[in-house]
Amino acid sequence: MNLPEMIESWLLALNLGAEISSLLAKIILAVAVLMISVIALLISRRVVRMAVHRVIRSTRFTWDNKLVESRLFMRMTLIVPALIIYLFVPAIFGGYDQAIAVVTGALNVYFVIVAIMVADALIDALYNIYRGMRVSQAMPMRSFAQVLKIIVYFTGVIMAIAVILDRSPIILLSGLGAISAVLMLVFKDSILGFAAGVQLSSNRMLRNGDWIEMSKYGADGDVVDISLTTVKVRNWDHTITTIPTYALMSDSFKNWRGMQESMGRRIKRAIYIDMNSIKFCTPQMLERFAHIRCIADYVERKNREIEAHNAELGDDAEDAANIRQLTNIGTFRAYALAYLKNHPDINQALTLMVRQLAPTEHGLPLEIYAFCKDKRWVYYEGVQSDIFDHLLAIASEFDLKIFQFPAGTDIQKLSV
Repeated sequence: MNLPEMIESWLLALNLGAEISSLLAKIILAVAVLMISVIALLISRRVVRMAVHRVIRSTRFTWDNKLVESRLFMRMTLIVPALIIYLFVPAIFGGYDQAIAVVTGALNVYFVIVAIMVADALIDALYNIYRGMRVSQAMPMRSFAQVLKIIVYFTGVIMAIAVILDRSPIILLSGLGAISAVLMLVFKDSILGFAAGVQLSSNRMLRNGDWIEMSKYGADGDVVDISLTTVKVRNWDHTITTIPTYALMSDSFKNWRGMQESMGRRIKRAIYIDMNSIKFCTPQMLERFAHIRCIADYVERKNREIEAHNAELGDDAEDAANIRQLTNIGTFRAYALAYLKNHPDINQALTLMVRQLAPTEHGLPLEIYAFCKDKRWVYYEGVQSDIFDHLLAIASEFDLKIFQFPAGTDIQKLSV
């Protein structure tokens, strides 16, 4: 005698009718099974929380903690009540084949849903474990994790539909060819994003923490997230710009990682000299320059070269156009170069020069081209400012004037 028959016999002993006893026996058994299922779920969760979690957290490894944080084991316990119900379905619905088929189908769909949830948690756990590794900085894998999730959910939906329709999943998959165009349209961004993510990761073109510029989208800041369809950039004003992942392959962008990994950050800025202040150096000026320590050797060497050259001219040396002379702009350029070569924050191993550019309506540009050792933004700007503070202030010692457009005070002086 099985359990439903025992309950039914007990009810018959209470002088209840046969039909009522049979119905009540099934209801009592169903309620009992549901209660047992709930209790089993609570017990299994308690065991996982007290035993499994405690053991994992007590280990010296950190990767197993990610399994707990993703609630992988908690989701696995969801299978326990369904298994208990599945075992008692024939007993509860004995004689009702259609009801057994419906309940069994619903339970099978539930199993598929739980399997999807477990797979989702497992992917999250594996991704979080990978993100804790150093290699994750060079090769972000979030887009791959999202693709895996899409595959899992897609497979789960197909399996659930196959269970509901009582058809083979292979038959359903073969029928997807007819709607492939619709699927391509729906998943267009995901497909393009995945292809772009593969190229970005494999070629190491982009990773979290990179400073990028993409003027088309108004992005100028650090990459904070790379997903299947979007890349999030935190701009320097703390706004967030979202860029489609595939746009990073179809459009150009500037990645400053090369600078951050190099030996220095470039300083490239010009001082505009008023060309009316450019002139040949007088003996008094040369004597004054000879006392400037960083260019004393330069002035002495140039004087010897000029004297030797002019001595060869003979009588032609009386014409100023024939002789060589030092200029204040050339001497100032030599001073700026010597100043940079003696600056402790300038990398001497990289390109270092002070050059003249083509004259413009703003004057003669004297460009500083050097590399700062400290690549951090605040310190870099401080070093750059200190250099130009000094050069702008010292230019008057070479009888040079810095060009600027007339301002209100300049016009007032002219009117006086």
